[in-house]
Amino acid sequence: MKPLNWILPCLLWVTVTCIPQAQTHLPDQCATDALAAITASQPPAGETDSTLSAQREKRALQILFKSLQNHVVSAADAMPADKYGFAPTDGEFKDVRTFGQQVKHLAATNHILAAAALGEAPPTDAGDETGPETVRTKAEILDYLNSSFAHLSKAVDAIGDSSIAVRPSPISPLSATTVTRLSLIVEALVHAFDHYGQMVEYLRMNGVVPPASRP
Repeated sequence: MKPLNWILPCLLWVTVTCIPQAQTHLPDQCATDALAAITASQPPAGETDSTLSAQREKRALQILFKSLQNHVVSAADAMPADKYGFAPTDGEFKDVRTFGQQVKHLAATNHILAAAALGEAPPTDAGDETGPETVRTKAEILDYLNSSFAHLSKAVDAIGDSSIAVRPSPISPLSATTVTRLSLIVEALVHAFDHYGQMVEYLRMNGVVPPASRP
């Protein structure tokens, strides 16, 4: 397997697992985990690219996906329902999304990129990455978030399946000639963790410790 095929999932996995540790000031453990992850990613002696590529990519992404889902869903669930309309207003925060809008946007983007990775048309209710207008309460937003991860999980499971088409997404910089299923999934993960970081800030502004940072 070419190094770039496993380094990207490996580094993303390290980023995922180090986020809560970074919040609790444990950099040495992150370094240890990074070394262990890179070592574990090396192909066993005698195995070739052709026998490893698709299955290794799928396993790596399944690990990443489950960690991502746990982080985001637990953070969304941790915010009290009456704070879903919270948005900071001081400084450079004018006109930013509310907490609920952040979660809906994350979920809508999951749906859009998962659809492209599975060769589907963009979901009509995803809007301009804002999610359905009818989804408003905490319970409804959590349901929508979970459905988006179920959709993205199908895309991860389809890695290596050449019978399922891949199409470019209107929200992705990847063109029809450069897009791949793996790249769309990685894009969704990177995007989700970007907004996870914002969710963490909103939680802490409301006196809520993110679940991933709790003892």
